[in-house]
Amino acid sequence: MLDARCLRDGFDAARAALSRRGAGDLLDKARDADAAWRKALGVVEALKAAKNDLSKQVGAFKKEGKDAAELIALGQRKGEEISALEGESKRLEADLADRMTWIPNLPHESVPDGNNDEAAREERRVGVPREFTFTPKPHHELGPERGLLDFEAASKLSGARFAVLKGAGAALHRALTQFMLDLHVKEHGYLEIAPPFLVTAETMRGTGQLPKFADESFKVDGQDFYLIPTAEVPVTNLHRGEILTESELPKKYVSWTPCFRSEAGSYGKDTKGMLRQHQFEKVELVHFVRPEDSFQALEQLTQHAETVLQKLELPYRVVTLPAGDFGFAAAKTYDIEVWLPGQGKYREISSCSNCTDFQARRASIRFRREATSKVEFLHTLNGSGLAVGRTWIAVVENNQNADGTITVPKALRPFLGSDTI
Repeated sequence: MLDARCLRDGFDAARAALSRRGAGDLLDKARDADAAWRKALGVVEALKAAKNDLSKQVGAFKKEGKDAAELIALGQRKGEEISALEGESKRLEADLADRMTWIPNLPHESVPDGNNDEAAREERRVGVPREFTFTPKPHHELGPERGLLDFEAASKLSGARFAVLKGAGAALHRALTQFMLDLHVKEHGYLEIAPPFLVTAETMRGTGQLPKFADESFKVDGQDFYLIPTAEVPVTNLHRGEILTESELPKKYVSWTPCFRSEAGSYGKDTKGMLRQHQFEKVELVHFVRPEDSFQALEQLTQHAETVLQKLELPYRVVTLPAGDFGFAAAKTYDIEVWLPGQGKYREISSCSNCTDFQARRASIRFRREATSKVEFLHTLNGSGLAVGRTWIAVVENNQNADGTITVPKALRPFLGSDTI
């Protein structure tokens, strides 16, 4: 959530930034709501002051033995008017608060303009795509042929956009998960978290999933529970409502969870295979840092995610997303895109974002400066390290052989006990 002071101070700069995201009009409406609320509040305060003056006059009349009935009646009418206007003031305040929850974070000045893939700025490419002596197959053909994937069984169980992994396919998925967790815990210094997969609406609001993305979430009917869309939600909310000490920062958490998304509005997009499903798994990285450290932390978090691909010897590229094409809570996002020979293109496998103080304001996560004892909002960051299913796709497609076998990357062989699938 943005600092509401931007509606009164620095409004033009905030609006210009949000216009890069196509959301400038939301700030206009919030400013109008803020003005209406403050005007109503001013009227209430003026009426209260007038009522207080009447009370003093009533006291003076009584002291002098004068009839104060008319003043008392006037005071009662003002009291009724105050009550009605206080109700209206609270309604206007609630309207302002609601409008603020729909406004995205301000994009950082370093991100490019635009709102689509073509506007993204490529930062680097690592590795060279393999030159095949045969036509490589996409995972949704190779997997079923090798008995690693079963989409028909998944459709029978759950419908479209699910997959059943079998045998070596399931083992590869499990090996990737363990490899990622071990890497981030043992080499990158993260603390592993195993959170609940069901969270409350308040938890979803804390990271910005609600109210804007209600249609993309799975809610338990009749209960205040949502299936998590990413581990970012429960892990970021671990410190909701807390004041941390400066010496506790930075905090770095890693978490494996399933993720559940309705994919509303994406019908017909990536319908083949495991690229876009209602249920998938991720290893998520979450940082809590001081404001002055957050953009350096973004570089570190992104490098940690890249290391997974480097150790698996998968070619990839890193792009900075344009202002109109990254997440609601983010101020800057790097997408890591892995090469998929079955598609002949790079596809997103991780988004690494600095959310600055946006989520911290929504979830009231603060820290106390040691030198001054000042309490302020910290910055949160998150990123996939990595999406397990998409990494599975990349390993299978990039390491397939002409005879249909798949060479296991060296980094995964200790987990699988084999060098070929």
